[in-house]
Amino acid sequence: MGGAGDISGRRLVAITLDEASIERGTPDQEHERAIAIYDLVEENVFGIPGHAGGPYLLRLGLVANRLSFDIRLEDDVPIVNHLLSLSPFRKVIKDYFLICESYYEAIRTASPERIEAIDMGRRGVHDEGAALVMERLDGKIEINHKTARRLFTLIAALSWKGQER
Repeated sequence: MGGAGDISGRRLVAITLDEASIERGTPDQEHERAIAIYDLVEENVFGIPGHAGGPYLLRLGLVANRLSFDIRLEDDVPIVNHLLSLSPFRKVIKDYFLICESYYEAIRTASPERIEAIDMGRRGVHDEGAALVMERLDGKIEINHKTARRLFTLIAALSWKGQER
């Protein structure tokens, strides 16, 4: 990447989740989703290979059981809409749901040592999800690891629809 001027356009300025694709989660899930969106807007690296534009708007949703990355310029001009299969994400999302459920229960009742151990596992699964996001977006969207972690949280949020709670 070049100087600061080059980086300023390689970022997201807003992220929305398609309301038709998502349903309300538990309070813990809603909190995690809100934090991921806030953190993404505050700090991210996001670019379209071969596109000099930006900053970008991102609308994440589900279209025919596929993950939709609807990317637009800040003035809402459409750039590209990438559709990705959710199949490669299913196992890591399932693992993420299970570890998060254990974590949320632990923070209410467990010892600090137990909470820390579960949180380490949660971070590991989150990193696995982030690596998968980066792999699936390779050549389509340029992101860094922090951005991929937050995007994984939102992808998981979209997957909560229809999940057993």
